[in-house]
Amino acid sequence: MATGAAEPAASSEPAPAGDPERKRVTSSKPPTRGPLAATISVIGEILITAGLVLALFVAYSLWWTNVVADRHEKQAGDKVRQQWAQSGSGSAGGDTAPRGLDIKDGIGFLHVPAMGKNYEVLVKKGTSTDVLNEGVAGYYTDPTPSAMPWDNSGNFTLAAHRDGHGAKFHNINKIKNGDPIVFESKDTWYVYKVYKVLDQTSKYNVAVTDQVPKESGKTKPGRYITLTTCTPVYTSRYRYIVWGELVRTQKVDPQRTPPAELKR
Repeated sequence: MATGAAEPAASSEPAPAGDPERKRVTSSKPPTRGPLAATISVIGEILITAGLVLALFVAYSLWWTNVVADRHEKQAGDKVRQQWAQSGSGSAGGDTAPRGLDIKDGIGFLHVPAMGKNYEVLVKKGTSTDVLNEGVAGYYTDPTPSAMPWDNSGNFTLAAHRDGHGAKFHNINKIKNGDPIVFESKDTWYVYKVYKVLDQTSKYNVAVTDQVPKESGKTKPGRYITLTTCTPVYTSRYRYIVWGELVRTQKVDPQRTPPAELKR
């Protein structure tokens, strides 16, 4: 005789419709998505990916290109100062600009206190993107070639990026009438005073770089400087212009003591 109760045999009959066991088996199946839901999900993933790519591109354009350009400009500027120190005073001869300024490496440095404390940027020949992307300011060679600061008359016309690639003229809107702009050559400080700002003009308005900038109100030859860059910020739709006029020069001493306008 068995001492324990016999276990019930497994039934091969299907569970009734209301049986909990059947419900458990039925509910374990994953829900299916319709075509519309699947399409929306794919579009969402594409948009998220596109957003990430766009964010990376913006970071590259507005941050990383500045890092690279600033590094390049610093190295190039140091090279120019080393050349100045090694060559001494006077013309270096050969393929150089007046006063021993090497037009390949840079002709000097632009100082604009209104755009930042200790603001300084190397100036090189040309305004192509190849030049300006190096984080420098470039002087115009066309359609109207720039005069040089040491010329008896003319307009020293410069351009630089406002955003990305060093963004050396990013704060150009902070320059006001009466502010100083100083160009440092190997042996002379050229001190200009801002007299007119044009906050928006067509990018095709080449007259702003004329040797006599009549749009600024000048009618006679003089010794002028013009800064140009894109505007509004983050676009290249228009141009922002600043005009200045030379008020004095100062010889560079052995210590390269800056003029009073840069000590404020």
